[in-house]
Formats: sequence, C-alpha cells, structure tokens
Amino acid sequence: MVGMPSAAPSVATLRPGQELAGVFACTRKDRLTARTGTPYLAVELRDRTGAVPARAFRDADVLAGRFERGDLVRVRGRVERFRDELQVELADIARAAPGDADPAAFLPVAYRDLDELDGFLEHLAGEVHDRGYAALLERLLGDGGLRSAWRRAPCSRDGHHAYLGGLLEHTVAVAQLALETCQLHPRLNSDLLIAAALVHDLGKTREFSYGAEIALTDEGRLLGHVELGLALLRERAAGVLDAERLVALSHCVLTHHGPDAAPGRRFGSAEAVALYRLNALDASVKGVLEHGVG
Repeated sequence: MVGMPSAAPSVATLRPGQELAGVFACTRKDRLTARTGTPYLAVELRDRTGAVPARAFRDADVLAGRFERGDLVRVRGRVERFRDELQVELADIARAAPGDADPAAFLPVAYRDLDELDGFLEHLAGEVHDRGYAALLERLLGDGGLRSAWRRAPCSRDGHHAYLGGLLEHTVAVAQLALETCQLHPRLNSDLLIAAALVHDLGKTREFSYGAEIALTDEGRLLGHVELGLALLRERAAGVLDAERLVALSHCVLTHHGPDAAPGRRFGSAEAVALYRLNALDASVKGVLEHGVG
C-alpha cells in the first residue's frame, strides 16, 4: 500500500465502477461467514459526506488483523452496485500511518465560522471587569494549546453540539445569554456569571479524543468534564484569583447541570442558578433543532 495517495473521493461522489484509493474512517468492522462457509470482512467507511459499506472476500482474516474499528484506514478497492446500493469491494485495507490524515477531516464540524466564534469569545471575555476574573480569563485565552483544544472540542458525542467546534459555539451562546440576563437583572454579579459561562465546560477540552469517531479520553471517562474543568481552573487561578472568588466560580461550574448532579449540594448563589438555566436553555434548544422534539 506504500505510495498510494492519501486523498480519496468523498463518499457522496462515489459511482459504480470507480477505483477507490485513500484514507477513510472505519466505523464498523465485522468478521462474517458467507453461505459457502468462507469468512469475509464487512466494514463501514466514513467521511464527512457519508458512509459506504465495504467487503473483503479474499484474505479476510489477514486483512482483519491490520486494523481495528475506530481507526483511520488506508484502502484500495472498487465501487460496485449491490442490491441497488453502493458497496466497495476491498482489495486491501490497513491502519493508516500516523500523520497520513487529520482525524478532524472525518468528523462533523460546526457550521458556524470558528474564527468568528473566537472573536465573540474574546469580546465576551472583555465584558468581565473584575480584575481577578479578567486575569484568569486572560491566562486561559492566552494559552495556545488550550485555545486550540477549545476550538476543536465538541460538547458531546451524540447529544447537543456533537461536532468539532461545538464547545466553542455553545460557550459563546451561554456567555451571550449570561450577558443579556445581567442586563435584565442588574443585581446579579455580572463578572462572576459571565466568567462562569465562559469556563463552565472547559473540562471538555480534555474529555474527548479524535479518531474515526469522537471518543472519550481515559480521564474523560473516569473523571468527567466537570471535575476536569475544576482542576484546570484551580491550576490556572494560582496567583491571579483569590480563594473567595475561586470558590464562587467553582461552585457555578460544579452545579451547572443542577444540584442533583453534585450530590449533597444546593445552589449557593443566584449566579449558579442562572448559569444552570442558561446552559440548559442553549443545550435543549440546540438538541431539538438537531434531533427533533421528543
């Protein structure tokens, strides 16, 4: 398979009789048995435009040992029509070499422009005037690695904003709602609420990994994004945010899914209640728009 080009036609443009060579995401892998009793390999190849089934009837066990479900795979084969549906007859398939392709190229991505959302993020951070919270946000936004992860991460794998850039889109939406809520209710501590809205899901930057599908990191699976976010805040708050403000901010983050998600705790501030409601508003409306009512 050495020397094959990494580029491939998109799934949406495949036509019967077409020779296929390139890298795809493998989202299903099964070893099945034909009516004749011989084994064959059934996989699903996917890119951003769709998915297509693929079959290997020769050397099925040998080929199966070269990759796993969830890998990016380099394939060679031919597109055929089978029972009025397209199918790829595989001549070769193996795990793609590291660096052959960016996993992000095979995953769904936000429709909104990420540079525009980044600009909104900075603008909303500028609405925080408390010196401690502003310094913390400046430190977070000034971290290139974190900022890149913030742009890439989804909010979930199969719920709301389940695509690359979803975290940034959701963060901007909740922070904008927080800003407007503070204008309607001036007794709220706007610096606390807007800062909390901006960082409430920051742990999601460490929760996900990216391959053929969006998956969980070990720390994401074992700890969850709330605990990861709190740890990140404690780490970055050192020297810029006093203990009282850090506690108030951490409480908002801890309860942003409601007190039931933090056993034994109750809301301790109006800002925590507001963040919980605003987060649920954006998540639930986006979920309905993406998946329908019910």
